[in-house]
Amino acid sequence: MMKYPFEATLAEVLAAPESFVDAIFSSLASEFLVMPKGEGFLEYSVFATGYEQLKKVTDGFQYFNDRRVLEAVLASPVILIVLRTMLGFTPPEWAYLASSRKGVDVPQGAARTLDRDIRMHPDRALRPGVTTLGRIRALVETACELLQEGCPVVAPDKLHRFNKADSLEGITSVQQLANLGSPYAMLLYERFLGRPFAGHRDSVSELVGDGLESAIEEELTQAGITFRKTKRAERIVGFDQAPDFIIPDEFDPRVIIEAKLTEDDGTARDKATRVIRLCQMADERMRAGKQTYEVIACLAGRGFGVRREDMRQMIVNTKGKIFTPKTLSHLIDCSGLAEFRTKRPSP
Repeated sequence: MMKYPFEATLAEVLAAPESFVDAIFSSLASEFLVMPKGEGFLEYSVFATGYEQLKKVTDGFQYFNDRRVLEAVLASPVILIVLRTMLGFTPPEWAYLASSRKGVDVPQGAARTLDRDIRMHPDRALRPGVTTLGRIRALVETACELLQEGCPVVAPDKLHRFNKADSLEGITSVQQLANLGSPYAMLLYERFLGRPFAGHRDSVSELVGDGLESAIEEELTQAGITFRKTKRAERIVGFDQAPDFIIPDEFDPRVIIEAKLTEDDGTARDKATRVIRLCQMADERMRAGKQTYEVIACLAGRGFGVRREDMRQMIVNTKGKIFTPKTLSHLIDCSGLAEFRTKRPSP
């Protein structure tokens, strides 16, 4: 059976760190196939209903004008999401073009808020004030114009964003796609979620990472350990970047925990560098004769299972204190956290 670095002595870890890399790799599991939906997730049935309503009010996109579309958007706001997806824009991109083409101030933050509000309540009719109504009208008019115009000619070494099946020839492309019996609504929905769900994955990335932090928090709580969980982007004196957990607190740090999740090996390198930097800071404190702390890394995701040298460096610098979701049950007993335990698990 493989021995994990947190089960070995410091001498064993420093003598042969490479021998523990495979042990850590074997315990890393990828979570990229399953994602949380998060707040504001738009189900396909709701999105498809909006698409069908837009198709109906425009007579199969034959009468695609801003008056009809605006009335439909106010009654069924999810149509605005469908329109944005037909364009292939983010809310800020759409807002920028609407502002420049219509001379109406459509702040990018306002566009994001409107988009999120609709996703949160897609069936709630819009009753906007004068300012918001003007912004929505500018967005709708811009969308109708752009979709009517289609893809302009650009230089051979350039690629226009409208060089796609449903906008290449303007509204004619939309009509053809909608009437050929192809699942145009599903095509749009997948585009809305982003290159195989990447847009949605990006939007819930914090929720995915929160799963690992929640598991750590549960282990600490069950052991009755006092800890300080920092907020995102919080500033903590003495740290370049706030660690995820400080035990017992930032005024007397004895153990710090970094929780890192990544499915991408490029991002993994940056996060490994972050862990190593915390270890170096701990060593600097010790050499300066100051109270130091133990650094623990809790890692998840397939991204960390690619770069062997990065993992070797983390094993050496953390002195073997690397845990994964599979080995998290050993977190307390196999680290300096054991000193702070005040509760024992029930027999």
